[in-house]
Amino acid sequence: MRIVTWNVNGLRAALAKGLPSVLDRLAPDVLLLQEIRSTPDQLTDGWDAPEGWHVLWHPAEKLGYAGTAIWSRHPLVEVGRGVGAPDPEGRVVLAEAGGVVVGSVYLPSGSSSPERQEAKEAWMARFLPWSRELATDGRPILLAGDLNIAHTERDIWNARSNAKTSGFLPHERAWFSDLLDVGWTDAVRADAGEVQGPYSWWSNRGQARAKDRGWRIDYLLGNAALAPRLGATTTVPAAELHAPDGRAISDHSPVVVDLV
Repeated sequence: MRIVTWNVNGLRAALAKGLPSVLDRLAPDVLLLQEIRSTPDQLTDGWDAPEGWHVLWHPAEKLGYAGTAIWSRHPLVEVGRGVGAPDPEGRVVLAEAGGVVVGSVYLPSGSSSPERQEAKEAWMARFLPWSRELATDGRPILLAGDLNIAHTERDIWNARSNAKTSGFLPHERAWFSDLLDVGWTDAVRADAGEVQGPYSWWSNRGQARAKDRGWRIDYLLGNAALAPRLGATTTVPAAELHAPDGRAISDHSPVVVDLV
């Protein structure tokens, strides 16, 4: 089973800029989307119920903001939404697909203001104990998506200059270590080894994308029951993700894992 996670930075825009052709090439069995920023009724050309897919939508209540979704070639059975509290921003949705529980996860960014950092940390405080129970669940579970944290210096191009930046703060990185310690396996790091990157997000400033000066903030996390099935991973290079007119489909790359 091939599972792909992708923060599309607005699903309507991504569809217009070439997302369908990338999906044809990647051929996922399950697609976990974040930051869809739309409701199904806002999508045109049949993308509210895409042919050949079973779809579970979890849009934010605020139009044009956040939101997650799961697309699957297998029938979907919804497992839950949120992390034990109301989830008006559509941050977490889980479903069973093909014998695996998959979760599309989009943790808040704290970079825009102190208030958003507080909201992010409130999410982190709820997410850790919630995920601890899933880590030891007997079902194979994959949580995947944009966690808005680069875990180690291998996961960010310029660690020194970002030491006080939201997304790379010491306590955020420690939180991520705690997440792994409760039983989650970082599939990309387990497959890639102790290398720099591979990055999955790039700033729009300073030619970061062209120079591959990015952050690895999009993850595939398998619990103990799934870990033996985690196979090869791919973080699609940014250079391969452009519309014909040169526009980037998203500021994130899709991240792929093949289960064995």
